Amino acid sequence: MRSLLQQLLAVGPELAAFILTSPLLNARGAHAITQVPSPNLDLSSLGRVALAGDFDSISLYNYEGQSEASFNTNGSQSLLTQYPDGSFQSLATADASIMTMCPFVQKDGSLAGVVIGGNFTSLGGVEAQSIALWNPNTTQVTALPGLSGKVSTVYCDASSGTVYVGGSFMAGNSTNAMAWTTGWTNLPFAGFNGPVTSITKNAAGNIVFGGDFDGLGNTTTPQNPDGQVINIGSGNITAQGSATNSDPHSIICNTNSGTDWLLQDNTAGYWQGNFSYGFNPTKLRLYNAQSGGRGTKTFYYEDLNSGGILNLNYLDANGENQSCSSSCPLANNASAQDFHFVPPVGMNAFRINIVQWYGSGGGLSGIELFQDDIYSFAVNDYNEPKCDDVSAGSASTATPSNLWQRVNNNGNSSSDYLSASLQSPDQVSPSTAVVFTPNIQQSGNYSITVYTPGCLQDSSCSTRGLVNVTGTMTSNTPPVTTTLYQSNNYDKYDQVYYGYVDVDTDNFKPSVTLVPQAGQSVPLTVVAQRVRFELITTTGGLNGLFEYNPNQAVVSTDFSTSKINAAGASLSSGAMVKAVQTIGSVLYVAGNFSGNGISNVMSVGNNATALAHGGLNAAVQALYRNGTMLYMGGNFTNTADNSVTGLSNVASYDTSSNSWIALGGGVNGPVTSLVPLAINITRGNLVECLTVSGSFTSVNQVDRNASFSTQGFAVWVPSQNNWLHNIPTSTVAISGQLTTMTNVTGSSPLYAGQISASGLYSGAVELVGSGRSSLETLGLTLLPSSATNGSSSASRRRAIHAEESYNGVYNGLYYAKSGLNITIVGGHFRAKASNGSTVENLLFINNTAGQEYTGVTGLDSDSVFATFDTYDTTLFAGGEVAGTIDGRGIKGLIAYNLSTAEYASTQPAALTGDTVIVNAIATQPNAATVYVGGNFDAAGSLPCATLCYYDASTSQWNSPGTGLGGVVASMVWSSTTTLVIAGNLTINGAAAALVTYDSKKQTFSQYSSATTPGTIEVLAPANSKYNEFWAAGTASNGSNYLAKLSNNVWTGVSLAAGTTIRGLQVMALTSDHGNTNLVASNQALMMTGNIVVPNYGNSSAALFNGTTFTPFILTGRQDGSQGTLGQLFVSNPQNLMSNTKKYLALGLVVLIGLAISLGLLMLIVIAGILMERHRRRREGYVPMPMDKASNLARIPPESLLGGLGEKSAPPKL
Repeated sequence: MRSLLQQLLAVGPELAAFILTSPLLNARGAHAITQVPSPNLDLSSLGRVALAGDFDSISLYNYEGQSEASFNTNGSQSLLTQYPDGSFQSLATADASIMTMCPFVQKDGSLAGVVIGGNFTSLGGVEAQSIALWNPNTTQVTALPGLSGKVSTVYCDASSGTVYVGGSFMAGNSTNAMAWTTGWTNLPFAGFNGPVTSITKNAAGNIVFGGDFDGLGNTTTPQNPDGQVINIGSGNITAQGSATNSDPHSIICNTNSGTDWLLQDNTAGYWQGNFSYGFNPTKLRLYNAQSGGRGTKTFYYEDLNSGGILNLNYLDANGENQSCSSSCPLANNASAQDFHFVPPVGMNAFRINIVQWYGSGGGLSGIELFQDDIYSFAVNDYNEPKCDDVSAGSASTATPSNLWQRVNNNGNSSSDYLSASLQSPDQVSPSTAVVFTPNIQQSGNYSITVYTPGCLQDSSCSTRGLVNVTGTMTSNTPPVTTTLYQSNNYDKYDQVYYGYVDVDTDNFKPSVTLVPQAGQSVPLTVVAQRVRFELITTTGGLNGLFEYNPNQAVVSTDFSTSKINAAGASLSSGAMVKAVQTIGSVLYVAGNFSGNGISNVMSVGNNATALAHGGLNAAVQALYRNGTMLYMGGNFTNTADNSVTGLSNVASYDTSSNSWIALGGGVNGPVTSLVPLAINITRGNLVECLTVSGSFTSVNQVDRNASFSTQGFAVWVPSQNNWLHNIPTSTVAISGQLTTMTNVTGSSPLYAGQISASGLYSGAVELVGSGRSSLETLGLTLLPSSATNGSSSASRRRAIHAEESYNGVYNGLYYAKSGLNITIVGGHFRAKASNGSTVENLLFINNTAGQEYTGVTGLDSDSVFATFDTYDTTLFAGGEVAGTIDGRGIKGLIAYNLSTAEYASTQPAALTGDTVIVNAIATQPNAATVYVGGNFDAAGSLPCATLCYYDASTSQWNSPGTGLGGVVASMVWSSTTTLVIAGNLTINGAAAALVTYDSKKQTFSQYSSATTPGTIEVLAPANSKYNEFWAAGTASNGSNYLAKLSNNVWTGVSLAAGTTIRGLQVMALTSDHGNTNLVASNQALMMTGNIVVPNYGNSSAALFNGTTFTPFILTGRQDGSQGTLGQLFVSNPQNLMSNTKKYLALGLVVLIGLAISLGLLMLIVIAGILMERHRRRREGYVPMPMDKASNLARIPPESLLGGLGEKSAPPKL
């Protein structure tokens, strides 16, 4: 086998040089956070704006890289950092867990990168077995090849520029422990004979290892070497130069029985084998041909993988050791002759080249290969043949045999393997199994490794899951079981057992059984490849702890000179150390151990010392230090003497006062990791917290804080001495799991796990501010979705989606008339009322005087409210609603008096039909008629299917006319007498999706002659004239669509697969975008639901500018899955279609223009009169006297009028 340095160099000298020497001076990180452009929404005229949905957390899409991706269930985790708003950015995703990391600072102080370890096979898309180097400056991942197994802990020692690595792995000449400096370095003690789980540096400058080991050790050669026969008969056997009728297969499993394979006369040739699995041969056994004096005289063995000629050792005729390579002699007799490989080299193809021969030509009578490695293959053809007296035979059995299919590795894995595609739940059971039975010839301590082929090579990643691996190792101890993920991208090696294994006997054979874990969904792919047993030797003398002085080249096996080693030895045998931590000169050790009054945790100064009250009463799995405070997580419930309550699986210990402190009441299950995290508990208030991850389902009650459900994750706030969930002012929600973190100088902290953090708003939220908006709580508190009442909740349906289920808040309404200020939200949920009672599905937030939360009674728990409208102070609420009000059954619709906060005295008669659903309510403008549409046959005794109207003044149902059928999904009044109706409709039997209703004529007609893309489930006006519409629904081919109707033409918009639209709304903008044919430059279309944005992924709300989709709002649920949004509602709905530039209507513009013109004319006339009077005065004009007598005296009348009767003379020419 090549050394690890050789393996490193095999990746190429350039890459090796990069790995070993690249410094990252003052790395600030290319994971610099980039804020996305503002959506520029103009909310100024809308009043209050809210979004309803099914979510427990919500955030705006503010930064590149933010996503709504749900948590993986295949065990994969990510490298993470935080955005300024507290949400997390994924930097690189692993295909399994990330368990440990540390910044690798070299001797010169430069940062070489962050070392990341776990049990992954790929990180950030780069194949990397268990360990890799991440560059914070470029975000590049570089594999550190050479380990096979799992890395559990790393410690970066900046003073020496060394990374100490521990886990369950093989590397070079070391087991379970290794060091990296400028490449892999074997530690002088060759590792440990058991897993290493923790590494730290103590006050003396020595490296302390903790784990499940009892000595230094490594793999060893069996007492009887070369004991495993390699099944060369399963390969593709060929030859060159064979004599006529001479078959190269004939000498396999043939120990000189007289059948020879011969070459042609006087012709060189070769015998070759190519195999679908790899092996590491230690011995070659050949039998020479014995036909007519013919036989092989000299040969050489060629490794076809590397093309090299291998060195062989053998005994000559005098019994002396000899070596050969290109010309190895073979005696001319019938005896078996053995050749040992020096050193052994792994391969899957070889050739025996015959160079010289005896007699007329060469040949062989038999061939065998042996190895020390003990394997059992799932493909039984690869297991040991049983054709001689040497092999007892390894084997495997796959059941049922017809379910398991052999998969060709195509060079992507170490061997072919078996795969079972499980298509029915009954196949996910122990009856689907592969049993591996190795050939164990020597009892002893073994490391047992299960090999799992990667899922990329057979494209099965989406259907891979969990398997249970059970080992029966001895005849008198119970089996051991562990669970493994099989979702690894590349080949993975899991150590499933370390310990004693009995030798094969007639009555007992060790075995390993692989079965799918029960309860998984189908389709499920299960794979089985091989199991390896490695014999381990040990020095003994240790017990879970070892102190290593890196300045000593030789490690003494006199462990008593170390106080730390002696402390481990003072414990009962079998100590399992999970964590070690140094505070000052004292080492704190935690795990699963006892002895001398010590229970599961101790301090080591001059000797091993129990903590207060003897320690804890069960195992400790995790340890975190914050100053002088130690936080511990595990399986314990109290101190060893049961004297401190509240220490349920998590606790803290003050090392300065030697006292235990409870974290509330603890949690109800095991804790596996404790990771610090800074959190904005309230906006702008960054607080250091501690995340607690494990296998628990609730946080226990303490004092006045009730218990609360959780999915294995909780956050402790030390400054508040309380859990984050219990802090009333908290506005952040965090879910998932964190496994580890590290601080990197000049960069943000790095975390590992699966986690999401966003605003703690449940079910409904307000959108505040124009431009770059923000989110604020509506104040309602919904119970977790897992607590939603009734098992039928998963089957509740909304609108015309017969297959769609919905939980959470679906819609809402603001009411601010008649001196009231009430917010109404409805859907399918449970919430807390102000009096502490539980409200179901319909909630009133009354802000008229203070703030009060109330609900209604008498309705079925599985009701769903989907639509609202009002007439005067009466609320009409509809959906899939049923129940009893004042002894009278209701269905589909209720009426509620907002002013008296009680049901209306007269309720609308119940709607009837096979499936009664009200999808839309629209009160007619300037009238008391409330139109109700959906899926029903009649209203009380009135036969008015699909659409009825309720006269609020007479409390009577009325029929709007005849001819309309089907299911109404949405309605909007385009004028005081015209109602636009959308859905899956018919008019007089003819299919229709968009219909116009004339309330004066009581007639229905097709809205447009254009053919709709399909049934309409969501409708929104596209302009203020209500002659253009956006619609979404289901196309005739079953796909979802989005389209706009304009100028009697439907124009479709391509949607990504998986998109579900529940709401549409045209929104005004504060800043124009480029003008498009579909969306005006000062508008954007908001879509809510589950919107798959191309080249991004899922978002709960997205904006469309006519050409491009942009994520807008991201949501999540408590269980880590994606949330969804229902409807947007506002307090000024009449302004939803107003233009941001606030242009006046054309008629009003004409009237104003006319008024201005008349005003200007009047001003001109008045100005002219004033100017004329001024001119006359200036020129001496005076008013004519008004004394009539005086005037008559001055000019007698006859002077003026006397000649009127006289004839005038003709004019003279």
